[in-house]
Amino acid sequence: MELNKLDAIDLQLLDSLQHDASLSNVALADKVNVSPPTCLRRVKRLADGGWIERQIAVLNADQLGASLGHGLSALVEVSLDKQGAEHLDTFEARAVAHGAVQQCWRVSPGPDFMLVVQARDMPHYLAISQALFTQDANVRNVKAFFATKRAKFTTTWPLFK
Repeated sequence: MELNKLDAIDLQLLDSLQHDASLSNVALADKVNVSPPTCLRRVKRLADGGWIERQIAVLNADQLGASLGHGLSALVEVSLDKQGAEHLDTFEARAVAHGAVQQCWRVSPGPDFMLVVQARDMPHYLAISQALFTQDANVRNVKAFFATKRAKFTTTWPLFK
């Protein structure tokens, strides 16, 4: 497998793993019609090549929120006053390091960043916003949107037409 090329079996393996990474090697091999040793070798090569970033468990947000009180999801637009590389990097590093920030995207045009923030409640969100936005003199504008319903959430990529 070339570093930048994926064949049909690679795509089948990636598609199967992104839907259920808990499959045993034997079950995965059976699903894509290759031998278990071939499957193991290919998956290792995909991981070593960076195609598989990591394998995780996706938790049920509704059940977790009900149990732990993580009931507030916010999508937050952040615009900085100065957009020099060092200013963008500094804010990004602070946002990425904060445990309540689930996702951090640099975007263009419009705001400089889009964050997905998970908080227990509004007082917790206030503490997060003070740590990330109010204490930074370079943050010009923050616009938060609070989720009322998550209609879809997926981590999968469409690999087949």
